[in-house]
Amino acid sequence: MRILIKYISILILTLGILASCTKDFEEINTNPHGFTNASDGSLYNGVIQRLAPKGNELFYINSEILYKQTQLLSLTRAAWGNFTLGTEASWGNYYLSLPNLRELEKRFETMSPSDELSNMKAMIKIILAYETFKITDMFGDIPFFHAGYGFHTLEYLHPEYDSQKTIYLYLLEELKWCDENINTEAVNDEPFKTFRVFDALFNGDMLQYQKFANSLRLRYAMRMSDKEPELAGQIIRDIVENERPIFLGYDFLDYVGESACLWPAQMGFTNGAIDWAFYEHKNLRVGSNVWHMVSSNDNINGDGIFDPRAYIFFEPNNANEWVAYPQIPDNNTPAPGGIPYGTHRDGLTTFTVKGETNNYSFVNYFMHRDYNNIPILMISGAEVHFILAEAYMKGVGVAQDPEKADIEYMEGINSSVEWWVDVSNNSVLPLSQLKFPDMINIPEGINAASVLSVFGSWNAPSDEDKLKFIYTQRMLDAFWQPWEAYALARRTNMTAREGDPINHFRLPYPPSEQEFNMENMMKAKQNQGGDSPEDKIWWINY
Repeated sequence: MRILIKYISILILTLGILASCTKDFEEINTNPHGFTNASDGSLYNGVIQRLAPKGNELFYINSEILYKQTQLLSLTRAAWGNFTLGTEASWGNYYLSLPNLRELEKRFETMSPSDELSNMKAMIKIILAYETFKITDMFGDIPFFHAGYGFHTLEYLHPEYDSQKTIYLYLLEELKWCDENINTEAVNDEPFKTFRVFDALFNGDMLQYQKFANSLRLRYAMRMSDKEPELAGQIIRDIVENERPIFLGYDFLDYVGESACLWPAQMGFTNGAIDWAFYEHKNLRVGSNVWHMVSSNDNINGDGIFDPRAYIFFEPNNANEWVAYPQIPDNNTPAPGGIPYGTHRDGLTTFTVKGETNNYSFVNYFMHRDYNNIPILMISGAEVHFILAEAYMKGVGVAQDPEKADIEYMEGINSSVEWWVDVSNNSVLPLSQLKFPDMINIPEGINAASVLSVFGSWNAPSDEDKLKFIYTQRMLDAFWQPWEAYALARRTNMTAREGDPINHFRLPYPPSEQEFNMENMMKAKQNQGGDSPEDKIWWINY
């Protein structure tokens, strides 16, 4: 909140100086940096643009912490360590987005009630819920109910922290309101007609927003199910029994591949932050833990690979060998070496140049270098299927039904594989225009069926093993969303991993809070039992 508070302080000082000189000077005294000249749609568009994680968050949080803690990749060397740059980026991005949303809330309250206005309210409520869930799942208690109002009243310039539980319950009610009040037919009249022009997410398609709301309800109801089983069950039951709209990966036998994503090329921006994070960081490699999710053996020729996502997410080393870096290395483990993330690889003749000392497999160059066509994924139909599979497996909100769990689980695998294959088929390097299908060969016969041949539920000897299969596939599906994989690992304590159980449960508050909101931050620390990674957040129940 440091940037926001500094800005507000300057604004307040300026207004104080001009307070006695306002008569007949309203236009001169209008704050040029405020909201008075911004349309509703442009404010909303700014919020959507801020959904993209910033470079320091990707570099210092995802690369240094989340991939390591989930074991979706191996961190070969913790060379940077300054994670506070990442927490400042994540925290600041959220709290710079809040004033736009609060201003829209204020404006909407002055408008005449209509179905079109309800749709607009639903859109900002859903985006606010998505952003807030993500930030509270990282930090625990955060300023929320009074946050973002510093432009409106000095009373909330230093907002109090709210409990994660209170925030969760409120946002889930808000998402329910969205489901109940969205009118998919009310899209052609004002004020919605103009507002939708600025919607880079779904172009004003309110059915997609309704699906987004209910899919998020499923995700976060399941996330708190061990702590609030009755309420979580009610939410899941309401969605399933009343057949509320949700994102689907498969609709029976038909692939639909629905999702909420930021598609850079379609939205008019380049996601250069992800490319910068990989080629500057350099130290991420395919670890032995994730390797055993996609390959049945450690043969360097790759003949054990059964999952096509291995070819989409990863690449072999400079000798064209598939070698995983040990998840728990020892003093004899060779250095990773090489230059696999260097931008020189854009060229046709240099694509295979990964450096002579590149000993291990690494993240596929297309995944981070194609900053136009690789999406920023928020939630997919595949994830929804895995959530429902867990619900039926454990009987959360629905009757325990292993057969229905198997169906949802298989549809999750099928849709995840097909979704990522579709994405990779449309991936293009920005400078050379090299296409993924021309440079990366996925062998014939490696598909969703080959994944099921290994991870089909019929191969699990017990119900607990079936549940672990669900978690494994949901974890792998979240490869490009390490914050979601991190939540799954913390909640279940059952995701595949090597070595000790996970003992990292939250991010410490950024240093700027100690400088600008210290009193409230200290209360939050006390209420949560501390501010260390080992201190568990509210919904972790073990």
